[in-house]
Amino acid sequence: MGKSKEISQSLRQRIVDMHKSGSSLGAISRCLKVPRSSVQTIVRKYKQHGNVQPSYRSGRRRVLCPRDERALVRTVRINPRAKAKDLVKMMAEAGKSVSLSTVKRVLYRHGLKGHSARRKPLLQMKHKKARLEFANAHRGKDVNFWRRVLWSDETKFELFGHNDHCYVWRNKGEACKPENTKPTVKHGGGSIMLWGCFAAGGTGALHKIDGIMKKEQYVEILKQHLKASARKLKLGRKWVFQMDNDPKHTSKLAKKWLEDNRVSVLKWPSQSPDLNPIEHLWAELKRHVHARRPTNIAKLYQFCQEEWAKIPAKYCQKLVEGYPKRLTQVIQFKGNCTKY
Repeated sequence: MGKSKEISQSLRQRIVDMHKSGSSLGAISRCLKVPRSSVQTIVRKYKQHGNVQPSYRSGRRRVLCPRDERALVRTVRINPRAKAKDLVKMMAEAGKSVSLSTVKRVLYRHGLKGHSARRKPLLQMKHKKARLEFANAHRGKDVNFWRRVLWSDETKFELFGHNDHCYVWRNKGEACKPENTKPTVKHGGGSIMLWGCFAAGGTGALHKIDGIMKKEQYVEILKQHLKASARKLKLGRKWVFQMDNDPKHTSKLAKKWLEDNRVSVLKWPSQSPDLNPIEHLWAELKRHVHARRPTNIAKLYQFCQEEWAKIPAKYCQKLVEGYPKRLTQVIQFKGNCTKY
């Protein structure tokens, strides 16, 4: 027999009102289409307690006591990579036979849910120290300072190597049908390297790098695009250039060119891609480019240029104006990786 639906509070009140008016239990049952036994129970309870609230039912007792739950949660907090199956075995060794779903429910109840581990650079103590020094040195800067920063970086675009999730609707046993599969090719089907820059006013130059970039080629990129991008984005005279600590960027040749052209360079902590807002711009660009499904390298570069030009200035401005939050999080996490 299936589980019956609980009688609503309003219907309980109608039963009591009809009983007060002199209606019999059978008449109430027929009129409201409620079993006579239920009517009798509700009326009896009203006479005894003076209300029609349903009785408290505690339900089945939990297998794990609060102490066991605390031990389970403590284990997961110490070792976030612990598997649910291993936790079941651990509880069994402690004399508590629990199911996999019970362990998950306990963890869910304490706000612990399974997530994919984020990929972040490996940080040594010297990296954490440098990140903290950078954050403390710049957290007092106002938004106007960050608006005058020209952010730069390189990224790699693969023709078919974009690791986005693809979902399909299919029946069981149809997983290998061509329409339900995602084709892949070795080595991503070819790729291009791009150098780009942006500021709060919008996107700057986007340059395709031929082959493996060397220090001489990097200096040529700076000569061709750096000051032109600063003028285009109206950064004024006291603008600051940001670049990471790649050996090509910190070479004597590149340093000399920057010094000769009086370009102020932002001192940058190593292993800190999360502190460079251009990473969000690259992700946005890749999402739009791969949505257009380029079929060759020429199309890939063409789409990159077109989508780069379409990125709205408001999006760039939002990335830059929210920069102080990154520094606050670096300090909060004691130099460790942030959510950005």
